[in-house]
Amino acid sequence: MSQIRSSVTLACADGYFGDFGGTYVPELLMPNLLELQENYLRIIDSDEFLIKFRQELKHYVNRPSALYFAENLSKLYGARIYLKREDLNHTLSHKINNTIGQAIIAKILGKTEIIAETGAGQHGVATATVCAKFGLKCRIFMGAKDIARQKQNVMKMRLLGAELESVTCGSQSLKDSTNEAMRHWIKNPSSHYIIGSAVGPHPYPDMVSRLQSVISQELLEQVPEQTDQALPDYVIACVGGGSNAIGAFYRFLDTPEVQLIGVEAAGKGVDTDKTAATLTCGRSGVLHGSRTIILQSPEGQIHEAHSVSAGLDYPGIGPVHAYLHNIGRVKFYSVTDDEALGAVEVIAKNEGIIPALESMHAFACLPKISFKPTDVVVVCLSGDGGKDLPTYEDFYQFD
Repeated sequence: MSQIRSSVTLACADGYFGDFGGTYVPELLMPNLLELQENYLRIIDSDEFLIKFRQELKHYVNRPSALYFAENLSKLYGARIYLKREDLNHTLSHKINNTIGQAIIAKILGKTEIIAETGAGQHGVATATVCAKFGLKCRIFMGAKDIARQKQNVMKMRLLGAELESVTCGSQSLKDSTNEAMRHWIKNPSSHYIIGSAVGPHPYPDMVSRLQSVISQELLEQVPEQTDQALPDYVIACVGGGSNAIGAFYRFLDTPEVQLIGVEAAGKGVDTDKTAATLTCGRSGVLHGSRTIILQSPEGQIHEAHSVSAGLDYPGIGPVHAYLHNIGRVKFYSVTDDEALGAVEVIAKNEGIIPALESMHAFACLPKISFKPTDVVVVCLSGDGGKDLPTYEDFYQFD
């Protein structure tokens, strides 16, 4: 049985990806992290883990997720557009891939309580789901602002038995939820923290990347099955912290003929202070336990990010993506709130699919790229848009 092998490009034995990554946390958290650092590779490469992980992905998550040829979008954008349908997974997003994997790791390590942060609520729902399945106590931290704009996912988490902690400090969004989750972890070192994206201290960026790499692993089989070529020409994904993107990119990182494109949330515009376009507007610093690129003042104070999408409303980016940006392996674009919202009707009326607002940033990037008619373009549709219907309703104001 093959291992969940590392990409050569992302080898990080010391916890760093080039200048980014590392472990910048209070001393009280080091025992938790050292336990993970010393055991995660051994666990995820073991037959015990791999058998269980693959079984759950197939029979519980409903993988492999479909690769769908979007015929109407292909005509519209002048290329062969395919959608990697992570919205069809159980819990309606890619987040379940990571939470299933980390829950199995936690069980092997003897943990009984799980904590997590969430922004759009998809990671919270996925975490609450696996905790219910595996009999783990679950506590989820979510910003008060996000609770108000993601009521559907809040109800799901509560029905699944999670204890929801409303975070009322700071911007009341994803950054502050992560802060509070880490504070709780310090006070409860016997728990396991399921970080939802490719962020945080080592080993989380590497561990989450490997667990999400199932997305691109499936593409290696699906693209040649459905097209006349072995590899896609483009893989495009939205990027906040970056878990769906690194999952879609991972198996192509060492294949330079595949063009990889990440799409950040520009918010009200990169020339305003209402943006989450970290790579355009940020610089190197430390956030939530790792060195990466973050939005900050000249004095080093973290700027509040803005995006209409709760899942991209984060003032940093995973160190994996900061590294891939620096070496030029991934090209990053940014898309404004209005561009993302304006693309919703285009996708819905052409393909009968309503993607999550996070994914809409990837779709809104399509007109910005000059494709050839023969290009095979895979867009990672990271989640379902049901949670964002109130936002779509406000924008379109249907009679």
